[in-house]
Amino acid sequence: MIPRVFNFLCALIGLILLSLMFPVTSLLVKITSPGLVFHHGRRVGLNGKLFGLYKVRTMVVGAANISPAITAQHDLRITPLGRILRRTKIDELPQRLNVLKGDMSSRGPRPEDPRYVVLHTSEQRGVLKVRHGVTSPASLSYRFEEAMPHGADRERTYCTEVLPAKLAIDLACPSRRTLFSDIVLISRTIFSMLRQHTP
Repeated sequence: MIPRVFNFLCALIGLILLSLMFPVTSLLVKITSPGLVFHHGRRVGLNGKLFGLYKVRTMVVGAANISPAITAQHDLRITPLGRILRRTKIDELPQRLNVLKGDMSSRGPRPEDPRYVVLHTSEQRGVLKVRHGVTSPASLSYRFEEAMPHGADRERTYCTEVLPAKLAIDLACPSRRTLFSDIVLISRTIFSMLRQHTP
C-alpha cells in the first residue's frame, strides 16, 4: 500500500510541475517545429505488455521512420528546443501519466522499444517480470548515454554493448523494493540532474 501511495505522490508532483510548465513549453514546441506537442511511443512493460509512453516531442515529425533508431548527442532529428528539453528531462514529465495509469512505477527498469526487446536473452527477459519505471540504477548510470561515443553504427553498439550492460545492472538489483530504497534512488536521480545543471 505504501509504495502505491508513494508512486501516486511522485506522479502527482511531476504532473503539477508539468502543468506549471505546459503553457510555455507547448507554445515553444508548436512555434519552433511543426507537429504535435506530445509524442506517444510504443514500449514494452510488465509481462511484455505494450503501452504508449508519453513524452513532450523533442524530434522532428517522422523521426521514427529515419534510421538509426538510437539518438546521439548531435542527432539532426532532435530539434533545438528538444535538446534543451532532453537535457533538463522536462520531456519526460508526462510519463507521470503512465505511472497514474499503472503502466509504470516511480522506479524500475526503463521501458524498452519492442524492436530491442526481441533481442533479449531468456535471462535478460527477467526485467519484464517487474513494473518498469521512471528511473532505475541503470538509467542513472547511463544518464549521459546520448553523449557516449557509439561509432559509425550506433544502433549495433547499443544492441551489443550498451543495452546488455544496462540490463545487467537492472537484473543485479534486488527485486524486493522498499520505500527507503525508492526514496534513495529518486533522490540520487534528482541530485544528479541538479549537479549536471549547476555551474
